[in-house]
Amino acid sequence: MTPRQRFILLVGFTFALNIAVFAQPTFTSPPEDVGTRRIFTLYGDLRVLELEGDVPANTMFDLILYSRENELVARQRVGKGGRYSFNNVIEGNYLIGVELDHIEIARLAIHIAQRKHEPIRQDLELDWTPSLRTKRGAVSAPDSYSRTPQNRKLFEKAMKQINNNDLPKAIATLRSIVEADPKDYQSWNELGMVYFIQKDFIAAEKSYAKAIEVSPEYITAFLSLGRLRLAQKNNEGAIAAFQSALEKDPKSALPNYFLGEAYFVARKESSAVRYISEALKLDPVGMANAHLRLATLYNLSGRKDLAALEYNEFLKKKPEYPDAQRLREYIIANNPRRKRTPDPSPTPNP
Repeated sequence: MTPRQRFILLVGFTFALNIAVFAQPTFTSPPEDVGTRRIFTLYGDLRVLELEGDVPANTMFDLILYSRENELVARQRVGKGGRYSFNNVIEGNYLIGVELDHIEIARLAIHIAQRKHEPIRQDLELDWTPSLRTKRGAVSAPDSYSRTPQNRKLFEKAMKQINNNDLPKAIATLRSIVEADPKDYQSWNELGMVYFIQKDFIAAEKSYAKAIEVSPEYITAFLSLGRLRLAQKNNEGAIAAFQSALEKDPKSALPNYFLGEAYFVARKESSAVRYISEALKLDPVGMANAHLRLATLYNLSGRKDLAALEYNEFLKKKPEYPDAQRLREYIIANNPRRKRTPDPSPTPNP
């Protein structure tokens, strides 16, 4: 059992994320095309402790496995008490991102390797402590669409199937909903997300497009489409989707942030800075992590003084950030306002 780690996270919520890593005895056979590198299954339970408030019904978390180069490896959606499982993961260093309503609330570094060739278990435990909820813009409640009693039961069934990682059944259930009610834009979006998780990108894009067709003001579908295109490295397509979302609501922080991210990936630095900064202006606390993205951008371009300023602003908002000491050391080393102690004057000769 590793030591407990506490994270102060985004979007107006505070969680404690506790890490437990241990092996289970089920064997996974590796494919033959990865040479000497071994393949593992990474899995675990997502437990949500409702200590100071109830988790809203149908709340779903997206768990995303990234390479250390920040490339998407796998994605799953789970609810409280659900189990995730990432199969065929090549040994190495990875990151697990946890998202709620399109906002990353945690990111955990993990090393996939062990002596025994067995699945690796990584349980995630979240303490749900509602605080003042910041306005997050383009977020729709899970039950926002008005459905018939039968379709409402089917939607709840689909959410449970997603929670249990039974994705083929979830697809079948969601398809039965949209066949009965083609205007159910939220079910179209959820269907697209399940296809996205399964890496059926063509079907995912069609589902997101259908959600947009039947509800052109549904910003979440534009954000979903943009993120799908980013995963496909279709940067210009992602920019177009995020721009469409922004046109619907220019004062929403999320479309600004994701548009900035897309420009960042497309290596259009000035545009990235513009939109990420606007997201911070619109939601200074809820989008606090945007300071880290700006700092990364400035650091890559050699402007370490500006990166230090962004890290400093971030720590004002998130002083309990787990890597706070590392950021402080960077600030001290690169702060342009740090005064250099002058060398002593030489003693004049008599």
